[in-house]
Amino acid sequence: MIRLSALFLGVFFLPATNAFSTELAGKKPNIVLVITDDQGMGDLSCMGNEVVKTPNIDKFYAQATRFTDFQVSPTCAPTRAALMSGRPPFKVGVTHTILQRERMATEVFSLPQALKTGGYATGIFGKWHLGDEDDRLPGNRGFDEVLIHGSGGIGQVNLGDFPTNNENTYYNSVLLHNDTIVKSKGYCTDVFFAGALAWIDKEREKEEPYFAYIATNAPHAPMIVPEQYSKRFTDLGYDKGTACRYGMIENIDENFGKLMAKLEEWGQLENTLVIFMTDNGATHLSAKLNGKKLSLFNANLKGAKNSPDEGGTHVPAFWSWKGVTGEGVDIHGLAAHLDIYPTFAALAGAKLPEDMQELDGRSLLPLLENPAAAWPDRELFFHCGRWNPGKRDEAKYQKCAVRTQKWRLVNNEQLYDISGDPFQKEDVAAAHPEVVSELRKAYDKWWESALPLMVNEDLPKLKEQPLHVRYEKQLAEKGIPEWAPEPLR
Repeated sequence: MIRLSALFLGVFFLPATNAFSTELAGKKPNIVLVITDDQGMGDLSCMGNEVVKTPNIDKFYAQATRFTDFQVSPTCAPTRAALMSGRPPFKVGVTHTILQRERMATEVFSLPQALKTGGYATGIFGKWHLGDEDDRLPGNRGFDEVLIHGSGGIGQVNLGDFPTNNENTYYNSVLLHNDTIVKSKGYCTDVFFAGALAWIDKEREKEEPYFAYIATNAPHAPMIVPEQYSKRFTDLGYDKGTACRYGMIENIDENFGKLMAKLEEWGQLENTLVIFMTDNGATHLSAKLNGKKLSLFNANLKGAKNSPDEGGTHVPAFWSWKGVTGEGVDIHGLAAHLDIYPTFAALAGAKLPEDMQELDGRSLLPLLENPAAAWPDRELFFHCGRWNPGKRDEAKYQKCAVRTQKWRLVNNEQLYDISGDPFQKEDVAAAHPEVVSELRKAYDKWWESALPLMVNEDLPKLKEQPLHVRYEKQLAEKGIPEWAPEPLR
């Protein structure tokens, strides 16, 4: 039988003080969260990839506390919704990445709003992907500083990104900077990291802590990167798409290295929690090397992005706070994107309102203080969503999963013992019918609890994209100014 703490069988309210008393609560460190797009467990050399080189992230990995079983949603907007709300994405209306079903419910008291109650300045740089209407944009959801592209990716103009970004995709992109649409200069990943560093440079002299959310759109398709990053892979014989994707990852690594070097130079690391993670499993795992087809390294996990298997939801999660978190320490407790909100809120000493959404996550502070701390088993629920309009009920058991520390139930019928079979080689459902039955019941209960909260289903198709309207209005009234971050001091 599965033994689960009753506390975690349903939805519960978790105040910032949390049920766990920890020494770190209320310490108010600066927080820098770097999350990349569509980069999987196998896309780092420290995780076993022998082709791509990520020396800066590898160095960070060696110095960090690593969550070895960190789970997110199978696609990007849902993961971001969980980060910003502390809830499963379906429970804040996010069941897709398009069709208005990526919009986070306006009732959510967001993560940056929570941090601001603890005195934090807040900034986002890169990908938001939780709604492009004015009231849903990050500047109206708790972020003081905003530098973002539209929709789910730069160049996705037909889905809502700014006009002209399909002409200059990833270079000199049109972005939203606070309340003004601007034209940036340079490669997108470089721009987002540079914008974040310029903002941190201003904030570091103030008495208040800061939260910098650096959410790159890379290495999401289209596969575009300066040739200096892709050339090594084309010279090895890889196809252009693979060469560019790996080049995008190496460009991220270079920017991450610059970020860490500046934080160290500025004396920030002793009072800053830095996190590197990704938003879902990898994409584009099929490649050609010298004309021959091959499958790219995926840390031996089953599945990839938009899959209910481990390869869709198991991601890297490296946390480092110099002198506070352990170096080269692994935490094996089952953790998830849902846990970031209560963790940050606890660190910030946030004063959460009584009428806000319930939180489904747990503070990870007990594990950061003591990786061997008691960590009751739990159930995490996944669904890829993306059903066609009007087909939600038919999709209930399609591309879904339940995880506990030991088990993964996939599509309500395949059962894997992740503790002994992390690569899902053997379906053991027939040998453990009681486990299957219990996890099915838990999933049904969760699904029923989420149904009334899926507030974006079956909405009429938008006649005009919000950022298109805003772009044309600004273009007519005052034009689109060029923008570049302020030089670092």
